[in-house]
Amino acid sequence: MSAYRGRKPVEPHVLLAEVVGTKQVSPHLIRVTLGGEGIARLTLLGHDQWFRLFLPRPGQDTLRLPSRTSGLGWYAQYLATPRAKRPWVRSYTVRAARPDLREIDVDFVLHGSRSHDGEQHDDEHGPGTTFAATARSGDTVGILDQGVGYHPRHEHDWTLLVADESGLPAVAGVCESLPEDARGLAVVEVPTADDRQEFRVPDGVDLLWVERDRAGADAVPGQTALDVLRGAHLPAGTGYAFCVGESGLATGARRHLVNDRGMPKAHVDFVGYWRHGRAAAA
Repeated sequence: MSAYRGRKPVEPHVLLAEVVGTKQVSPHLIRVTLGGEGIARLTLLGHDQWFRLFLPRPGQDTLRLPSRTSGLGWYAQYLATPRAKRPWVRSYTVRAARPDLREIDVDFVLHGSRSHDGEQHDDEHGPGTTFAATARSGDTVGILDQGVGYHPRHEHDWTLLVADESGLPAVAGVCESLPEDARGLAVVEVPTADDRQEFRVPDGVDLLWVERDRAGADAVPGQTALDVLRGAHLPAGTGYAFCVGESGLATGARRHLVNDRGMPKAHVDFVGYWRHGRAAAA
């Protein structure tokens, strides 16, 4: 994972939210809708806004949430909590928001360990996957806003987005936040064609779906998207690239863009959400 942190959150608080409902949106993705008074306090920023999600461990009747929110103060407080009383913590992206209803949608990847959680995840029954698969209306979770990762800091003529299914919510959120006259390319790898999603994409942005199953059962997640990127025609002018998902995809895309395409390092932001073949530490 890169050290890049993006835009900071606006007045973050540890908020309580409730499960409103769940929906299987594709073979490998389930959407959980969270709502309540806590969501009303969430400052919505669009793009790929992400947050820490606190989930109860088995046997926990209540969530013991940190009260500190500045910097990593919450994490120090979390570590000081006895392990048996700590909630699980994972990271997710806001897939869609309906502030008038005080609701947000969060997409979870269900196959293997590929939960969209910003953590390394190789347990098929990891906390995020288990939560999404078993969530019921009224279940309580904690949320700590972490801001936005997509953050170009230079004038640019076009945008490049590269992701696997764990980064699909980020790509969708960014595309829906881009101006109508935006130009660029989005390359998104998903397990199967049925995992594609409909979302608003500016007319000047080409969206390329890459289906991993067409590359074979043993295809490493992210590799097919990386191969497509290497052969893609990129627009002329100055670009900004945002590459997220499996660590090898994110770092490989950056390496290709900088070393082979000549993009300045400062014009490429990348975040490894998880690493193939390695389990989460928490």
